[in-house]
Amino acid sequence: MKTDTQLQQDVMAELRWNPAIDAEQIGVEVKDGVVTLAGHVDNYLCKYNAEQAALRVYGVKALAVEMDVRLPATSQRSDADIARTARNALDWMTTPLSD
Repeated sequence: MKTDTQLQQDVMAELRWNPAIDAEQIGVEVKDGVVTLAGHVDNYLCKYNAEQAALRVYGVKALAVEMDVRLPATSQRSDADIARTARNALDWMTTPLSD
């Protein structure tokens, strides 16, 4: 059975191995085999990839995720923008919605 320190090193190595993950922005803590990922990433795919990478490591009993997704300013949308986009999509539909 791996120690928490060994498990932490293995998870960090797995995160660094994947080029789609910015491992420098993610902290890894382990207590009794439970891994906690903390920090921030630039998109939801990176967060998902980090979660999956940690779960691939043999010996991980459970995973807690305390990562924030900080989208670049160019990708952020206000609620009003989202509502307008949804309304426009509905206006352009050629098939009526059924009840």
